[in-house]
Amino acid sequence: MNRLQVTPSPAKRTPRMRRSGQPTPSTVEREQAMRDYKLSIEYRHLKQHCPGGVYLVPSFDDLRLFHGVIFVRRGAFTNGIFKFTLQCPPRYNDVGTHPKVKFSSYVYNPHVHPQTGEMDVPIAYPHWDPSKHFIVTVLTYLKRIFYVKDYKGMSMEEQLRHPNQEALRLFQTDPEAYRRRVLECVKESQRSVYLNDPGCTVKFLEEGPHHEAFRKLMEEKFGGEEVGGDVEGTPRGTPKKEVASGVVTREETLAIIEQVAKMGTDFEQPK
Repeated sequence: MNRLQVTPSPAKRTPRMRRSGQPTPSTVEREQAMRDYKLSIEYRHLKQHCPGGVYLVPSFDDLRLFHGVIFVRRGAFTNGIFKFTLQCPPRYNDVGTHPKVKFSSYVYNPHVHPQTGEMDVPIAYPHWDPSKHFIVTVLTYLKRIFYVKDYKGMSMEEQLRHPNQEALRLFQTDPEAYRRRVLECVKESQRSVYLNDPGCTVKFLEEGPHHEAFRKLMEEKFGGEEVGGDVEGTPRGTPKKEVASGVVTREETLAIIEQVAKMGTDFEQPK
């Protein structure tokens, strides 16, 4: 006689609850929260250690997306203003998980893919180690690619890994032609500086009435010629003699900026 064996259905597991009544985070959630925390620590670290001329600002909508810009101050790319994004994948901080850097500005460089604008981070760091490599590591490399003087120390295999082989060939065989292409690239970066991508947190705006109001207020308060923004770290309109003597403080400058902001949309000029 056949017997019908009935297997009892497994009891539904009730999620573990904290004393506060909230579900206890899973191991996966805790690991992801730790990665996010480490990423925020890395970003704070940039305040003191970001390479000169490189700026990085977080996205409003994505914790792991950053918008950046580099101002090149010397060398073949002098006066270039190149915008880029830095994207950290969800498992960033793990071994072998690279950040992805992509230029939105056109960059003619052996280390940058001519079609996608992606920089060769995986080639530069084939074995990503989170105990040695950080966002600042990538930004330092990003700056370095604009100051390379030669590729003689690289093997042929290493040279073939560069994403822009045409730029590398021109660099090695016809330096003058390479400089012309780089100059075109620099000029293009300057022409397109005010073209801001949607959602970008690094934006460039053309001068408006508020800039003129700021300059006039600075002249009234401190007098003298203005530097026009050519002294690093000094706002446009700061008097030259005050910059030299160190009289104009950050607090005084911020106070004038606030005064300009209170003028409203009309930006009434001071009498």
